[in-house]
Amino acid sequence: MQKGIIGKKLGMTQLFDANGKVVPVTIIEAGPCTVVQKKTVESDGYQAVQMGYGEVSAKKVNKVAKGHFDKADVAPKRTLREFRFDDIAAVNVGDILKADVFAEGDKVDVVGTSKGKGYQGVIKRFGQHRLRESHGTGPVARHAGSNGSTSSPSRVFKGKRLPGHMGAVRVTVQNLSIVKVDAENNLIAIKGAIPGPKGSVVTIHDSVKA
Repeated sequence: MQKGIIGKKLGMTQLFDANGKVVPVTIIEAGPCTVVQKKTVESDGYQAVQMGYGEVSAKKVNKVAKGHFDKADVAPKRTLREFRFDDIAAVNVGDILKADVFAEGDKVDVVGTSKGKGYQGVIKRFGQHRLRESHGTGPVARHAGSNGSTSSPSRVFKGKRLPGHMGAVRVTVQNLSIVKVDAENNLIAIKGAIPGPKGSVVTIHDSVKA
């Protein structure tokens, strides 16, 4: 059965494996998540399960969202995410999913929003090199350089790497391994780093490539 869950990134630490090697891990508070809606091919054109994570006061939910939660007879949730599964027969509205849906050794993909870096230059944004700070360089050692300045092409090509907004985009990290699952505290330790700052919401689902 396919699996998926919503969680919150708590930070990074390290664990020791059976051979005594240090394994860098990211700790995620996974769930509990409540199934809010089942989407079917007949009613929605595709098949998916919508889950809710995190409590929120009913006063902070608008009428549309309140009606959505009331229809499912579940308490309002702060975050809603959809998971497209091939088979959703075993899942019902109101079911609560916890960290133990995953097990040690599972391969997963983690989706999150990367840290926002603001407006950055081409060196930080794309890893371009700087000019030599010798005679005549002036105060432009970190600048992008000339852009289509001659009569041919006398324009800037599309896709030219230029300074601009960096980060704060949806990022998926694939084929990560689950090192440990603490079902009692709803914690999952995943080997390696995942996108986003501490406290950010992430989704975990089965790896599409494993």
